[in-house]
Amino acid sequence: MNPHDHRPGDPQSLHPPGVEERVAPSSSTVPLIELVEVSSAYGLTTALENVSLKIWPGQFMAIVGPNGGGKTTLLRTILRMLPVTAGKVLSRGRELKRSALQRIGYVPQLETIDWNFPITVEEVISMGLFNRQRWFGGTGENEKRKLRDIMERLNLTALGRRHIRELSGGQQQAVFIGRALLGDPALILLDEPVSGLDMRSRDDVIHFLHEINHQGVAIAITAHDLNWVAAHLPWVVCLNRRLIAEGQPQKIFNPSVLTETYSGEMVVFNHDGMVMIGERPHAPHT
Repeated sequence: MNPHDHRPGDPQSLHPPGVEERVAPSSSTVPLIELVEVSSAYGLTTALENVSLKIWPGQFMAIVGPNGGGKTTLLRTILRMLPVTAGKVLSRGRELKRSALQRIGYVPQLETIDWNFPITVEEVISMGLFNRQRWFGGTGENEKRKLRDIMERLNLTALGRRHIRELSGGQQQAVFIGRALLGDPALILLDEPVSGLDMRSRDDVIHFLHEINHQGVAIAITAHDLNWVAAHLPWVVCLNRRLIAEGQPQKIFNPSVLTETYSGEMVVFNHDGMVMIGERPHAPHT
């Protein structure tokens, strides 16, 4: 199967064994976001090179690759936080305009947050209204109802008055997911949503994301832990400044693709239908 012809709902588009996730089917044949031979740079340093990629309605994908490989840059390029030096970014088949960004939620890395800023859980989530250009017009009953519904859905109702730094890592991530949800997104981009979290918090976050995806919201996350991705995500993009490969993890997580992606030899095992990845140890000096 050509990975660029992937559609949510394809019979071949199955989640890894043991995962109850599904990708919401869509009758649309137009991708939510399409990068067409996109390159971008920080000054004279190339960050992305000739990347072509499609994100479909209801899709759930992980973007993996080495540090400095362009994962965060890819999200920033979609969000128009970084200009393209070549190629184009399309939204539903048309050039991406700022108005289209209202339907894209963004969850940054937790390490980029100023935890000393005096703001409560409820106030952080309420900031999602700004994306719908309603912030300065006040909060109506519909917005308040939706805020309550989202906080209940993410098990945050009892924590609304707390300072954001008082929460666990998983709860903090849920707060920023809630902020993104309040804008009625068709797509949520998350930068390293489970980085630095313990196993329980990582499970909580992927549970939140699974539920959101079941409601038809497309999700794209960057991630480092290949074994976690292989266990939980149905579609993976391997990136190292250029797109190396994309597809189901059990198909593209192979020594050839991973060695090209990470510029180092990787070992791949299959156990009861699950993929496990490790680095091949260096031979000792003699």
